[in-house]
Amino acid sequence: MDAVKPRLIEGQGTPESRWQAWFAQRQPVPLALDELLQGRSRIVIVAPHPDDEILGCASLLRRCAQQGLPCLVISVTDGGASHPGSTLWPPQRLACARVQESNQALALLAPAAQVVRLGLPDGHIADHAAQLLVQLQALLRPSDALLCTWREDGHPDHEATGQACATAAARTGCRLVELPIWAWHWAEPGDMRVPWHRAAAIALAPQELALKRQALSCFRSQLLPDPSTGRDAILPPWATQRLLRPFEVVFL
Repeated sequence: MDAVKPRLIEGQGTPESRWQAWFAQRQPVPLALDELLQGRSRIVIVAPHPDDEILGCASLLRRCAQQGLPCLVISVTDGGASHPGSTLWPPQRLACARVQESNQALALLAPAAQVVRLGLPDGHIADHAAQLLVQLQALLRPSDALLCTWREDGHPDHEATGQACATAAARTGCRLVELPIWAWHWAEPGDMRVPWHRAAAIALAPQELALKRQALSCFRSQLLPDPSTGRDAILPPWATQRLLRPFEVVFL
């Protein structure tokens, strides 16, 4: 038996052109909002970092807000560790900026959404998994639809958040929906490490995709290179292409 490849986030990853060619032959099962919610009365989005709520499910957040469904966004960290060694973005300044960017994006999509910021240390969610689980259980209700990063997304914070959410969902009885974000980077079309049998897609209307693009543009700290370190943007165009499709994939 071949060894399972590690889920490594390195280089530019799988080009979006390869994904689009594959999706043209194998469309994910279409999913309507009502099917996703299954009668749940609130949507809860758990984002490891400020911007994951936009990258993973901006259209779902927008539709729920338009329908008057209560929305709760839980930001696990403030994202202060994305630019190590930067003099332009020292951790405290970066964390403040990323919170502001998230607030601006949410104001475009769901102005009435409740936001809870837990303030756990960026890059170390796994070390605080027990604390996160307690906090999630205190915030969740059985009538919630809980959206979170996929448990095997490849980023340690995404995976730790997904694991905690899966446990919290099992204990509280809410509906768990997982969001692949960095998986599009390390995985390949048809990759056996990805649970394609659980995949469904929410189609985005052109105006919804345009609004998601506008919301993503709020995250300037992540979209621009850092001249103080010489590093490229955290989310350069080849990465955002994979997250600005005319559909959003979820794992049910």
